[in-house]
Amino acid sequence: MDTYRPVLDGPKQPCAEYAMEKVIRVLVANRPRLMRELILTTFADQPDIEIVGEVGDESEISESIKRTLPNFVVIALDHPGRRPAICDELLREHPEVRVIAVAPEKNSVVYYWASLNIHSNDIEASEEGILSAMRTRMVANGAV
Repeated sequence: MDTYRPVLDGPKQPCAEYAMEKVIRVLVANRPRLMRELILTTFADQPDIEIVGEVGDESEISESIKRTLPNFVVIALDHPGRRPAICDELLREHPEVRVIAVAPEKNSVVYYWASLNIHSNDIEASEEGILSAMRTRMVANGAV
């Protein structure tokens, strides 16, 4: 689907700056609210990322995944070095979803995904590290 730049006269012209579609769907499910707001602000200006929802209560994450169909879920990492219990539950129920767990006070971010097993990689604890992990994974899956 082409996106066109408005013109006053003449034929419509495709415009690359308007054509970038949001291809990475993200559900933000962090607590506390301040952390969710920081993540939402970080992703707001990214042209290829769409925030499909925000969840404050961990018990609502699975239902929200079913409703919004995200590629990634961003959750809290309460204990760096230990995979969050919710991560196992989410990846069992929704193996197509990738989980990014964030512990800003420990300067730690971990990326989890499922195949036959649950995998993880430490990633750079920064906006660029998170965005790079999301974009790399989407390319590897052929979604981009």
